[in-house]
Amino acid sequence: MKRTIMLALAASALALAVGAPQAQTKYKDEYKVSTVVGTAFPWGKGAEIWIDLVRQRTNGRINMKLYPGVSLVQGDQTREFTAIRQGIIDMAVGSTINWSPQVRELNLFSLPFLMPDYKAIDALTQGDVGKQLFGILEKQGVVPLAWGENGYRELTNSKRDVRKPEDLKGMKIRVVGSPLFLDTFRALGANPTQMSWADAQPAFASGAVDGQENPMSIFTAAKLHTVNQKFVTMWGYVADPLIFVVNREVWESWTPADREIVRQAAIEAGKQEIDIARKGLVAPDLSTVKTVQALGVNVTSLTPQERDAFITATRRVYAQWKATIGADLVTKAEAAIAARK
Repeated sequence: MKRTIMLALAASALALAVGAPQAQTKYKDEYKVSTVVGTAFPWGKGAEIWIDLVRQRTNGRINMKLYPGVSLVQGDQTREFTAIRQGIIDMAVGSTINWSPQVRELNLFSLPFLMPDYKAIDALTQGDVGKQLFGILEKQGVVPLAWGENGYRELTNSKRDVRKPEDLKGMKIRVVGSPLFLDTFRALGANPTQMSWADAQPAFASGAVDGQENPMSIFTAAKLHTVNQKFVTMWGYVADPLIFVVNREVWESWTPADREIVRQAAIEAGKQEIDIARKGLVAPDLSTVKTVQALGVNVTSLTPQERDAFITATRRVYAQWKATIGADLVTKAEAAIAARK
């Protein structure tokens, strides 16, 4: 009898041992990956690279599908982060700007004129500041894996060459759904208007909105010169790092080996995406700038003195938002930038 009971217990233990990994590896047929733009843009291309690497390295066990245009949340960019936490979206390559309404610390990258060059961006994302921000995101129910980059957001408009804050006076500028952007452009004398990207392009074409701010890769891929954006000011006032993330429950449903595959694929995709985003914008290769100029667009690069005037005009906004974001975090970021090589 005792032997029978022992055999039965052993059989039950074996069944549990066999069943555990089966439960853990019950994967979805498809994992939804959200982005704001498609594969014509570096941002969407980075997501595509991630998807392809994961599919290859898991032999199709993890099948990811791209949903551009934030279509999983009806095009509302600011709802994307919440939808990831809720499990409506499985994975995403998301904008720090779009997620900043839910994660106030991500407003760091939108502080006007914090990051003077690409090395400054790297000093933040690849250093202790980046690690701290990943820790904050993890506490919010998502698993951050890697950094990408949408790029420096340059100013474009249909009216005039902008070289000083006074040139923006009264100009209607489309901005993303972030209070910090509204404060910055009001400080510069402009009339900032929040609207989705889908609504913005017809507004440029009709003249209802005068200008916008976005990376040059967006300008070229969206052909903004065809919707009256004839003036570009290269002022590098903020940059928009991207983050590759996975919903926490999805992450925990995978084997440790598959998690590592997804993480490494995201890191590789992020590096490739950053290279694509910066292509033609870093001396000596300024081919993207030349391409835009060849379209009949006037491209202005500010002198250090001209840029200083914009910095002065937005100092009050910077100081106010430093307190909102967290003075310790911003001070750490300032120190990392000052120490960059």
